[in-house]
Amino acid sequence: MKRIFLLFTFLLSFAQMRADEGMWLLMLIKRLNGVDMQKEGLHLTPEEIYSVNNSSLKDAIVSFGGFCTGEIVSDKGLLFTNHHCGYGAIAAASTPEKDYLKNGFWAMKQKDEFNSKGLYVRFLVRMDDATQRITSKLNNGMTGEERKAIIDAETKAIQAENSENGKYTVVVRDFFNGNEFYYFVYQDYKDIRLVGAPPSSLGKFGGDTDNWEWPRHTADFTVFRVYADAAGNPAEYSPSNVPLKPKHFLPVSLKGIKPGDFSMILGYPGRTNRYLTSYGIQQMVEKDYPAWVEASKLSMDIMKKYMDKDKGTQLSYASQYASVANYWKNRQGTIDAVAKNGTISDKQRLEETFRKWSVQPANLEYDGVLEDIAIYYKQVSARNVERNYMTQLSRNARYISLAYQLGATLKAYAAQDLQGRLAMKAKVEAAVKAAYENFNTNLEGEMLNSLVNLYQTRVDKDVASPTVMELDAKNLSTVAYSSIFANKTSVTNFILNPDRLKLDADPLLKIANGIATDQRLSGERFSKVDDNFAKNSRLFLAGLMKAMPEKKFYPDANSTMRLTYGTVDRLPIRDDRNYFGVTDNYYTDMTGLVSKYKKGDEEFDLPQRVIDLYNLKDFGQYADAAGYMPVNFLSNNDITGGNSGSPVIDGDGNLIGIAFDGNSEALSGDIVFEPEWQKTINVDVRFVLWVIDKYAGARRLVDELKLVRGENTPPDTKSKNSGTTTEPKKTKKK
Repeated sequence: MKRIFLLFTFLLSFAQMRADEGMWLLMLIKRLNGVDMQKEGLHLTPEEIYSVNNSSLKDAIVSFGGFCTGEIVSDKGLLFTNHHCGYGAIAAASTPEKDYLKNGFWAMKQKDEFNSKGLYVRFLVRMDDATQRITSKLNNGMTGEERKAIIDAETKAIQAENSENGKYTVVVRDFFNGNEFYYFVYQDYKDIRLVGAPPSSLGKFGGDTDNWEWPRHTADFTVFRVYADAAGNPAEYSPSNVPLKPKHFLPVSLKGIKPGDFSMILGYPGRTNRYLTSYGIQQMVEKDYPAWVEASKLSMDIMKKYMDKDKGTQLSYASQYASVANYWKNRQGTIDAVAKNGTISDKQRLEETFRKWSVQPANLEYDGVLEDIAIYYKQVSARNVERNYMTQLSRNARYISLAYQLGATLKAYAAQDLQGRLAMKAKVEAAVKAAYENFNTNLEGEMLNSLVNLYQTRVDKDVASPTVMELDAKNLSTVAYSSIFANKTSVTNFILNPDRLKLDADPLLKIANGIATDQRLSGERFSKVDDNFAKNSRLFLAGLMKAMPEKKFYPDANSTMRLTYGTVDRLPIRDDRNYFGVTDNYYTDMTGLVSKYKKGDEEFDLPQRVIDLYNLKDFGQYADAAGYMPVNFLSNNDITGGNSGSPVIDGDGNLIGIAFDGNSEALSGDIVFEPEWQKTINVDVRFVLWVIDKYAGARRLVDELKLVRGENTPPDTKSKNSGTTTEPKKTKKK
């Protein structure tokens, strides 16, 4: 009965929701009232969006590497995603002599497409409801371990039933704080090749200054291609593989956009916490995120110090630095947005409604739940702060994670007899090579000292790792440099002469193992408290849905494919911003891009060819009907991290842009949707094609696409000779 009520509320709320709020599961589209979507301008049927038996939009959307989204745009497996999503692959392909991050990369022939080792894309085959199957075996009287055991057992059974002997990857996810469960069947392709990337002066134009800000002028895209075996099946990289012939690909629109036009985004949003209580938000912005911000800023400063000294280090740490910087600004922005938007007060009013409802005789199951949640955050406040400092220590002080991971491998290797070691040696050497491939020992030594010192200074001793607290932070790098794990050479020497006793005595390995043990013991210490919180969170959300049947409820993001729909939209004009002549604040153009140009600047430099082409107004068929060259635009779609690279799709199923960012005014968006302020920043697909064609000269890629033109689409033209540049190929001045 409870399940029926929840689903009814889910369906009812969909029909009442604002068009721009919510991240929706695709399989529910058939069962939901789609009138709102049609009113906004959708011309597709639910079957054309999600179908198990026929090709549909879902078949053109991929999880890119497990951390972003991408879309298939040709019948030869061509894929668009963000530049910052492809950043690691571009960096990996680069050398100091061939710096593709700085200069860009364009495969002018198919044979030049570059193997992106370790990268994969994941297609959704189908999804299904497992709620009744799992929840029928659960009850609120269970311990966390008992509950987990049942869920794990059912998950394994579902995976076995649907994987077809390993052909598919099957993932089970919980929704609504564990009140519902769905499983997802995926197919993974592992031969992914880099096809094209603009230089970072375009792909990262504006850098950290413009990140999370509007107006933007960033060519945030990268082009890849998915390869398969001759039969179209997933396969490891091989020269004999061929471009994938997809079930569906997105046509690309050159029609142009305007405010009010329907916009739909499909992708893999990572994590939202829209049902977090006021107590959780207070803990987040007053304690947790300030710790994250402080530790990540210290990590960035150390990386930047060494990256500025050496080109190789700059390339090696570019992706890590960009990731840390992105989250650093996001966390600080969230703190600011929560305060500015009155988020906590809004949550408190919602919770008061719940309290009044919960004390009614029929609802006593839910009475006291919020009070218990409030007590929980007092119990774990210091622990949660410790987690944030430890997270940054574990992620950015790579000596710790490296020793822990390689230590287990070397231990297994040393325990073998001669024959066993010979059998393992190649894999062990490969693991060592990968671990130290982008590793600066001086940088990592300083990172280790600094983050351990910060941890010791900021973390409450009652919840701190005893191992970390006992370390000599000033001289810890010396310990690392004398370790087996000091560098690639020292580990290689151990492989040649393995000594189990020497490994067990290694001081860095002892530290890494000690930290891991401390974390495990901390988890055990707070396990009952965390279990009770999980139960109360389930009860709170289930009760809230009953208490407020008129309110829209949709599942939080959890890295599963979602649909969000809305329209191309404006932001209010701000007095403190320069819009470079744009008066209708939903787009930016190349005038703004060139106006921001600062020669030699790390964030605002531009290739001379871009300036030359702009001066010539060489925009071709990619210009807007009004004559300007569009760069970025806004929509009111509801997205979060993981949606980076997601396609922005019009009412006919055509690609109009690629989502890449949110705006600082609504960085509280992961915990509350701000209807007036929350927008998605997208790169206009016309600018993507302009960069590929006009700037890079990679017209072969545009010719692969199915272009959709309107009556006002400008004619296609050949690029004019700028007369001042040699990019992408040498030309003589006339």
